[in-house]
Amino acid sequence: MRIHIKSRKSKKSGITPFLSIVIPAYNEEERIAKTLIRIDQYLSFKKYAYEIIVVDDGSSDNTVALVSKLSRKVGHISILKNKKNRGKGFAVRTGMRKAQGRIRLFMDADNSVDISHLDEFIRHLESGFDIVIGSIKIGEQRATERNGIHRRILGSLANFLIRALATPKIKDTQRGFKLFSARAAKKIFSRQTINRFGFDIELLVIARKNGYQIKEIPVVWDNPAGSKVGLSSYVFTLIELLRITLNRAVGKYNF
Repeated sequence: MRIHIKSRKSKKSGITPFLSIVIPAYNEEERIAKTLIRIDQYLSFKKYAYEIIVVDDGSSDNTVALVSKLSRKVGHISILKNKKNRGKGFAVRTGMRKAQGRIRLFMDADNSVDISHLDEFIRHLESGFDIVIGSIKIGEQRATERNGIHRRILGSLANFLIRALATPKIKDTQRGFKLFSARAAKKIFSRQTINRFGFDIELLVIARKNGYQIKEIPVVWDNPAGSKVGLSSYVFTLIELLRITLNRAVGKYNF
């Protein structure tokens, strides 16, 4: 699907944005402001309209207050609020349903994959791909990992099972930097059922099942200290992987 840039007017003008960015956030008061400022500064030099949608997933800290304050100063930023924690997948789906952009990106609140990768992602979408995803499993290894050895082993095991059971042609499903055409996003997120960390896998399974073209490209990933992905998350993701495998088998992802 070819996409061309036409407008540089802001969202406030009433023009449909070219780009929507969805950022799920849960207790991110220490990082969210820095990330939003970085994104807006980077995009302010672009010749297209954009919107940044933060979806707060029931935070108990000052995340909502900080984003709300920023949104009053930066017209491109808006916030959606879940009353209780529903999971990263639920938050991303909420934002994607609200998004109006002709292309739609979701990324992490810690900016672990920097927004400067976006231009290359857009080029691949313009060349005909429906989805472009970031990967640290192809090309040169460009990842800064601050987790302990046990977390790395669990991550490698989980990745092996994900590729074996769900996405054999995709080497890295879990980077929080994925770009969709609006057409693909509308269809794929309408079939999403997984609300927590396994949702990335499900999105790619749905896409593959229905013939969407996916491009996996290398990114630089800096995993900051204070990651909210605990050991239990790996267990839940594997349970969700089994659900995804079953859903695919019974045709739940067919359009």
